Amino acid sequence: MKKLIFSVLVSWVALHVGVAWPAPEPAPERQRGEGPFDRLVLRGVMVVNGEGAPPIGPADVLVEGNRISQIKVLGIVTPAPEENRIEIQPGDQVLELDGHWLLPGFVDMHGHFGGDDQGVPAEYVAKLWLAHGVTTVREPGSFNGLEWVLGHQRRSANNTIAAPRIVPYVGFGMGHDGPFTAPDQAREWVRDVAGQGAAGVKFFGAPRDIMLAALDEMGERGLGGAMHHAQLDVVNWNVLDSARNGMTTMEHWYGLPEAMFEGQVIQDYPLDYNYANEQHRFGEAGRLWQQTAAPGSEKWNAVRDELIALDFTLDPTLTIYEASRDLMREMNADWHEDYTHPALWSFFQPSFEAHGSYWFDWTTADEIAWKENFRLWMQFLDDYKNHGGRVTLGSDSGYIWKTYGFGYIREMELLQEAGFHPLEVLRSATWNGAEVLGMDGEIGSIRVGKLADLVVVPDNPLRNFKVLYATGHFKLDDDGVPMRTSGIRYTIKDGIVYDVAELLADVRKIVAAARAGDAAPDSAAGISP
Repeated sequence: MKKLIFSVLVSWVALHVGVAWPAPEPAPERQRGEGPFDRLVLRGVMVVNGEGAPPIGPADVLVEGNRISQIKVLGIVTPAPEENRIEIQPGDQVLELDGHWLLPGFVDMHGHFGGDDQGVPAEYVAKLWLAHGVTTVREPGSFNGLEWVLGHQRRSANNTIAAPRIVPYVGFGMGHDGPFTAPDQAREWVRDVAGQGAAGVKFFGAPRDIMLAALDEMGERGLGGAMHHAQLDVVNWNVLDSARNGMTTMEHWYGLPEAMFEGQVIQDYPLDYNYANEQHRFGEAGRLWQQTAAPGSEKWNAVRDELIALDFTLDPTLTIYEASRDLMREMNADWHEDYTHPALWSFFQPSFEAHGSYWFDWTTADEIAWKENFRLWMQFLDDYKNHGGRVTLGSDSGYIWKTYGFGYIREMELLQEAGFHPLEVLRSATWNGAEVLGMDGEIGSIRVGKLADLVVVPDNPLRNFKVLYATGHFKLDDDGVPMRTSGIRYTIKDGIVYDVAELLADVRKIVAAARAGDAAPDSAAGISP
């Protein structure tokens, strides 16, 4: 138990006073993806634009360089008359995609690259993201070190690595010698990371005067703010404090139930509770929503409405907590066999040392409590969305049995479970995230003039989000034979067309080599991952 307490406290201190985790192996030079092309024609796709409009098509879409330059709806007559189609010119790159669906590239608002604690190389993470349609990632914390993340941001922007574009937030105080003791220290630190190129700051908690100083300086510098309202500080600073003082988003859900307490001020902790014991931490977190104001009550509605009026964004990351309500399901997910790196698998196992590996003695009662937690949490998310609030998609994969990429698609399914129409889910996954990042003029929807960040899927994802998984959807074919659909076919980022089958083959090689105990194999063009 002493070892457990020491390990968790070290983790907490690392996040709160700015110690970076050891960085993973950097991504290699890009050897996958073709383009951008002078002219790329996507023929015969059903278009879901991401802003909430219903599907339309089939359509031909023209990409010139890295931007969408024409969208031409063909009409429903089959085959489409040639005069309705985009004219093919000599030298055009043409993809015949009759029956395919075209979506905007996905935005993961909570995507950690992982570190040596997980033991996975950056190539593994980045290719799994791309293989699941993620073309933009907000890296919340940059715990591999801001310099490391900024380097990957630049390389991705130049398309010299196969990776989504990266929006780097930095953990509050990272690189500082210890906890801030004066507001001026926080201001100086914000100025410093802004000067280095950070796009925002992720907070966990700090004394009020220091929080206020940091947020004020962030506003002056035009930085975004995200907060995980950690239980150690939430009694002094909950989600309303964040929204009222200029924070952009809240991560997960901590701080929201506490803002709606009615008959108490502090969570009803058992008297033997110890935050350093992660089963205590997560076990009691699963009983928190039951302590807050009832759905539809005056308090519930007042908090909801104030957050919406302040244009505050919820980034729930439902997926990262799902093992808490059904551990067996997450441990036995289809993709672990081929796509979960052995170091990641080891990191997921019950452990007194690894963060999020709190399965010391996880019980049926714990899972039942978490099911109720999810029910109430989902009810708030749906209510928030229905009253005009913004909800985004973030995965937080790399912890708690969640494999990169797969966790993001699972978040779509969970928002649908919460009551979101599939079109609302996709809007959260694309347009809403782009809005928060201030990038909605460039990405987040399919419109002429925007960057060509696109996802091409053979099957209708509105009918079934499972067709987006790399492992596909398990079903009977027309002859009654069990089969799996193929998943996403192409991810297009910045006009570069990635064949998802190739990305997944690379990931499987990395996983197989790690399991064999060898160095990762050379990629297709001989570059060591």
